[in-house]
Amino acid sequence: MIPFTKMQGIGNDFVVVDVLRDGLPEGDLAEISRAVNDRRFGIGGDGLILLEKGAGAPYQMRMFNPDGSESEMCGNGIRCLVKLLQEHGHTNEPNVDVETGAGVLSLAFTADGRVRVDMGSARLTRGEIPMTGPAEAMFIDQPLSEGYRGTAVSMGNPHVVIFVEDVASVNVAEIGAKLEHHPLFPRRTNVHFAQVLDSETILQRTWERGAGITLACGTGACAVGVAGFLTGRTARKVEIRLPGGNLDIEYVEDGRVLMTGPAETVFEGKFYD
Repeated sequence: MIPFTKMQGIGNDFVVVDVLRDGLPEGDLAEISRAVNDRRFGIGGDGLILLEKGAGAPYQMRMFNPDGSESEMCGNGIRCLVKLLQEHGHTNEPNVDVETGAGVLSLAFTADGRVRVDMGSARLTRGEIPMTGPAEAMFIDQPLSEGYRGTAVSMGNPHVVIFVEDVASVNVAEIGAKLEHHPLFPRRTNVHFAQVLDSETILQRTWERGAGITLACGTGACAVGVAGFLTGRTARKVEIRLPGGNLDIEYVEDGRVLMTGPAETVFEGKFYD
């Protein structure tokens, strides 16, 4: 039996387990993630998130995709985790540090009830993303395949951003699945299709590595904001409009990325596997 909290950040939904309160689930975590995230036979979600005690910070987030693979980071997920920290009484501080696979991130509650995340610096070299090819080279608006050009960014996890004229016309399921496994990306990649409405507004659709089409992707929105600025399409501050809702992204001059958005609890329960 696994106590859990179902949470969502602009439609990106997660099964969150409070290990601090309820202990670590017994069994293989990859198998548990596949089971709980199944939308017909499980709870249903875009990922399994564990709230644990950190080593480099007071708290740690671990996140498993629906296919059982472990992800380095999840932008919408970490906002949910911090919301849970507050709701479960672990902290009432306005600022919280959380350890992730992408490093220690700093989060703060805003006056309107949203959560702002300092996502750290965007990584732009092939070696950091990672990609094949010269480790110090960047991949900005370069040919990919399927007739597309892409910009690669890591926010602790790999992303490729493709700007299109009409994001609604893209077959995200078909093209996203192919590009996730593109040979340029040895650890696979998240794939984002972006349409610029103006210098401060972008529409985004996403194919997430290990999850497929999702309503939102926080780290992906950060990558889209960075790619928009790097390719001269947008300003440093943009609103990213995703199917599940909107995120405010700022690509700071020192290279850091700030993401602000909501997080909500949907329900709590117990999963019997």
